[in-house]
Amino acid sequence: MTESSEYLPEVVYGAEQVAALDRRFIEEFDVDGFELMQRAARAAYEELAHIWAMPGTLCVFCGPGNNGADGLLVADLAREGGWEVHAISLVGTEQYSGDAAKALSRYMDKGGTVENFSNAPIEADVVADALLGTGLNRDVEGDFAAAIERINEAGDAGIGVFAIDIASGIDASTGHVWAHAVRADATATFIGLKLGMLTGEGPAHCGDIAFSALDAPDELHLEQPYVARRLTHRRLRKTLRPRSRNQHKGDNGHVLCIGGNRGMGGSIRMSAEAALRSGAGLVSVVCHADHAGAMSQARPELMCLGVSEQASISTLVEACDVIAIGPGLGSDAWAENLWHQAVASDKPLVVDADALNRLAREPFERDNWILTPHPGEAGRLLDWPTPEVLDDRVKAVQTLRERYGGSVVLKGAGSLIATPEELWLCTDGNPGMAVGGMGDLLTGVIAALAAQGLETSAAASLGVYVHARAGDQAAAAAGQRGMLPTDLFDAIRSFVNPGRS
Repeated sequence: MTESSEYLPEVVYGAEQVAALDRRFIEEFDVDGFELMQRAARAAYEELAHIWAMPGTLCVFCGPGNNGADGLLVADLAREGGWEVHAISLVGTEQYSGDAAKALSRYMDKGGTVENFSNAPIEADVVADALLGTGLNRDVEGDFAAAIERINEAGDAGIGVFAIDIASGIDASTGHVWAHAVRADATATFIGLKLGMLTGEGPAHCGDIAFSALDAPDELHLEQPYVARRLTHRRLRKTLRPRSRNQHKGDNGHVLCIGGNRGMGGSIRMSAEAALRSGAGLVSVVCHADHAGAMSQARPELMCLGVSEQASISTLVEACDVIAIGPGLGSDAWAENLWHQAVASDKPLVVDADALNRLAREPFERDNWILTPHPGEAGRLLDWPTPEVLDDRVKAVQTLRERYGGSVVLKGAGSLIATPEELWLCTDGNPGMAVGGMGDLLTGVIAALAAQGLETSAAASLGVYVHARAGDQAAAAAGQRGMLPTDLFDAIRSFVNPGRS
């Protein structure tokens, strides 16, 4: 078990796929279901005891299914480990059946007792959530909703909250909150990583994630369909190889950044500088004439051209390898002229911000671009309400890719990257990155990787990973609050040289 995302499995599943893995483990590998529960309980208790090393008072909230059975077995192990344990059931014990009834009998035969839920404030050192598990597909109501609110109230008061398999109330496939969801400090999960823990609302509710395969053989996972793959440092190192000693700037690509309308020059400058820090050999900027001089003085490595409303940029478009368009572009005639010139070319495009809003008004499909919407922009591109995007981010990003082509990055907690080959998930990044301008950096990073010869799908996925890891490094250095996009530049440079990080 480990909390480090780098050592979590790469493959990520939906709820039904994890249930299929459970069944295959039992049916094809001759493992008793109750033995599997005991393995899960041992793994969960080891993690709990690792985080809260000093035994105290533990309240275990149990539902009637297999998740509740896991909780009862954890309660039994905690009693043996010196904890004062209160097992609290949300239903009468007569409703336990099968392996859950077996777990209840074991717990009670060894001296454990089960209390009925009383909807009273929790007095404990740690609360374990074993209420609902991964099969939830409807809103949480009644006593279960009340229990979740009591658990969260306890967490707000400083009591540790530990979820077994998944935070109750979170959809294991999408990260949607079914009306009420536990906010855990940490979660121990088993057999297969659930996508809903890692995207949408899942990360905020599941906390630090520890994983155990429960001694499953590798063969169990070989033929099982999955939803997505996690981006990892191993893939980055494999893709971004050291440069040859005889390279020159022309070998490393020319990025053209288009944006920075009047009053918005900072956006495109950050994109352009991120492209430089990500290894592009040349970076040109087309911006409003108000900003070109100041931008060139502040960052002389950028080749800045201030243009008028009717200007032609055909020479720069022809000379570049990749176009990044959108940050600070605006929505006036100046912006429209540049947008139409960019999309009329056959150059790969990274499309962000105002350019995405323009695309939403005049939709069309293209194979060699990368769209990078946040959920609000994704909603406009799909003509969906933003909450609908947030409720099922996988459906949203896949629908965007089907409708618009190319590769699509749906930004946010647990960013998703839909490419023609694969759906990728980024589990790095942190809340300190929720600040204006972070997306502008991402646009530049992706464009630079594409300019250096990566396929657009690889540039999209690895660009998201580099950007997220750089954000984590910047947060580790000085904290999340107050972090600025420009704080990431040195870290971006570090992560595009993966042999050094």
